[in-house]
Amino acid sequence: MRYTGPKVRLSRRAGVPLTKKAVRYFEQRPYPPGEHGRKTNRRSTGDYGLRLMEKQKLRWYYDVSEKQLRRYWDLAARRPGKSGAELVVLLESRLASLVLRAGIAPSIYAARQYVNHGHITVDGRKVDIPSYIVKPGQTVAVRQRSRLMQPFVAAAEGVHADDVTAPYLNVNHGELRFTLVTRPEREQVRVPVDEQLVVEHYSR
Repeated sequence: MRYTGPKVRLSRRAGVPLTKKAVRYFEQRPYPPGEHGRKTNRRSTGDYGLRLMEKQKLRWYYDVSEKQLRRYWDLAARRPGKSGAELVVLLESRLASLVLRAGIAPSIYAARQYVNHGHITVDGRKVDIPSYIVKPGQTVAVRQRSRLMQPFVAAAEGVHADDVTAPYLNVNHGELRFTLVTRPEREQVRVPVDEQLVVEHYSR
């Protein structure tokens, strides 16, 4: 199942801010949540615990369930190249992930909601499946009827945009549209996870 509780708690459990909003809270409370959070020593975690946490961080960062992540791992393991890198590229190519990366949504949770609620199109056709894999050359946009909604007005002003646009995207914030120019490469994807530990977790 996907986690639906307080999102900042996930960052504190993971030991890194997983969302932009979590950065400020994490700076104030960089220790795990709970009564004994201040006393927790992350360094004492065993090898299995470290690998498990990296896998969980990847899940939380992209907001996918364990079942979904396992399915992506199975696909990545069958592809040529490094399985860990392929796993990250698959997750990054999801529609919800790219809506976030393009600066149309403030968080992965908002991006998922925008897609689920039918506000997003791919090549002019409504797509309401967050896990839809976008292919190079496809154009993603906010539906015309949704563009006057406050979250999208803010997005058009670049409020949610990163300082540097992902090199695999061609983004037009004013038009609330972006194109996946090329397949993402692992080196281009900013994700606070050591995917090699995820590979070791699934390969054990």
